[in-house]
Order: sequence, then structure tokens, then C-alpha cells
Amino acid sequence: MAERDVPALVEVSLAADALFADAGVVLPPDDPRPMLAGAERVLVALDGGVVCGLAATAAVDGRTHLEQLAVHPGHGRRGIGSALLEAVCAQAARQGRGRVTLTTFRDLAWNGPWYARRGFAPLAQREWGPELARLWEAEAPIRVRPRLAMARTVSG
Repeated sequence: MAERDVPALVEVSLAADALFADAGVVLPPDDPRPMLAGAERVLVALDGGVVCGLAATAAVDGRTHLEQLAVHPGHGRRGIGSALLEAVCAQAARQGRGRVTLTTFRDLAWNGPWYARRGFAPLAQREWGPELARLWEAEAPIRVRPRLAMARTVSG
């Protein structure tokens, strides 16, 4: 991620968040800049030179954790999110991390079910490390609908 991309990444993130409102999910106001600044890695998707998607990851309990995957709705349903997700998993495998984790809304079609179709499975709380447990607690304000932690095993 280049610093010059940050305004466009913020725009993509906020536009993607609008999908939640369209589905009747009221989320607290979000400023994605701190998440972007603190990310271990931010993958940026371009379409014709225009920033249209992002995948931000962090190291959580020694594994790759997907903090956010967002595609601008104007670029949706073209495989950009899937490509970003696969790039995250491939990078985690190259790093020898063994597993990618994330937290998401359980029932929204473009959240839990979407990740399940891409090889992620619910991660039982007994399998969480202390950092994932702290992250879960920090997400309490956005648990306006049922959420779950998920994981996908990756290998190099």
C-alpha cells in the first residue's frame, strides 16, 4: 500500500460498508485509517488504474488474520474479492503461517456464507489464541448481528 492510495482505500472501505446499511445492518461510524495504518499488509486491487478493493491483514497469534476485505460496490461481483482473498491465503502459506483467520457476520450472504464457499470454517472459541480473543472483545460494538470466527488451513 502506498500512502497515496490511502484516500482511495478509505473511499472503498466506506462504500463497501454502505452494503450493510442497505441490508438493514446499522454499524457504528467507522474510520478505516487506523486499521490501514496498523495493518501488517494491505493488498490493493486496481481496475484500470483505479483503486477498487483492499485486503488488510495483521499477525494474530502468529497467524495471518484478515482484518478487512472490501470491494467498492461499483466493482463488485467480478471476482476481485475472491482474488484478494486467495492472495492473502497464498501469502500466509508462503510465510509458513498454516492458517488464515477472520471474524465476520455469520448470516450475511457476502460474509460467513461467502467465506465458507472459499474454504473457511467456523473456528471454535477453544481454538482461539489470546490475541484473537482480545480482538473479538474489541469488536463488541459491531456485534449488531451474530458473528463468528472462521479459519482456513493454508499450505505452501
